[in-house]
Amino acid sequence: MGQQGAYQIGIDNYGGADALRVFSRAVPPPAPGEVQIRQTAVGVNFVDIYFRTGLHRLPELPGVLGVEAAGVVQAVGADVTDVVAGQRVAYAGLPTGSYTNLRNLPVERVLRLPDRVPDETAAGGLVRGVTAWMLLHRVREIKAGDTVFVHAAAGGLGLIVVQWAKALGARVIGTVRTPEKAALATAHGLDQAVLYRNEDYVEAVRAFGGGAGVDLAIDGIGGDTLKRTLGVVKPFGVVASIGQVAGPVDAISIDELGPARSIALARPSVIGLMRDSHQYRAAAQIVLGKLADGLKVETGTRLPLERAAEAHTLMETGGTKGSVILMP
Repeated sequence: MGQQGAYQIGIDNYGGADALRVFSRAVPPPAPGEVQIRQTAVGVNFVDIYFRTGLHRLPELPGVLGVEAAGVVQAVGADVTDVVAGQRVAYAGLPTGSYTNLRNLPVERVLRLPDRVPDETAAGGLVRGVTAWMLLHRVREIKAGDTVFVHAAAGGLGLIVVQWAKALGARVIGTVRTPEKAALATAHGLDQAVLYRNEDYVEAVRAFGGGAGVDLAIDGIGGDTLKRTLGVVKPFGVVASIGQVAGPVDAISIDELGPARSIALARPSVIGLMRDSHQYRAAAQIVLGKLADGLKVETGTRLPLERAAEAHTLMETGGTKGSVILMP
């Protein structure tokens, strides 16, 4: 099999959504230890925006974006025996480059999909599912009776966190932008939705936790929101800062965490966790099992791959519900 043509979406320089452009390149046959994937669904994550803006740096420029996709194995390289052509697969994490219709990838990054998990579900749920596992089992081991707060409860990650935490027996409160998003999050198990434009979420979350606050607060907003979120957890609770949609996170004094407050601030990275192949595969298999057993991945937006810039803009402006999928 010779080289095949592929199209990719990436950047020449860091910048806004208008920096995205289409590249055409030849993809060689897979090398030893690699598989070639004809992609059917590509997940869009906020980390893609961080790579586009330069908050996270790509290995080189020009560079292709994306850390998640699903598809069908088209060919395998020498020495690859546990994956065969024709199998449905998915992957998540580094190396970047999932915004394409065809790519080669090291076989250790590739996961065979259970029959009950559609391609779109895997492409929209793998990174977010591993993130939920990391937050609810590694950052804080959530158990029955615990209380959890999540910003953007109707977003792709928020909806998965809500379902996962509820399955563990926790009570969950979250912020949403509109009544429509409140209804969506509630349908996925959210106990209380806070319309943050109209309500003081700090007051609401503390009351939800019995007056003292919740056990775990998850903040992907950043900016000034993170400092306010420090006020919603009870003594010996944890705030997990996992993003900065609203802008950079300012320095936080240790005095804002204790001793009077006695709280912990975590800055976990799912991309960092997935750099370790063992942790990545173990967590991803748990997620695929959850997806096969009925964990819902709400796909709110589907766009052709070449409209990736539109997907980024929608995510940055809060115009999405659930996950965003690009279709090669």
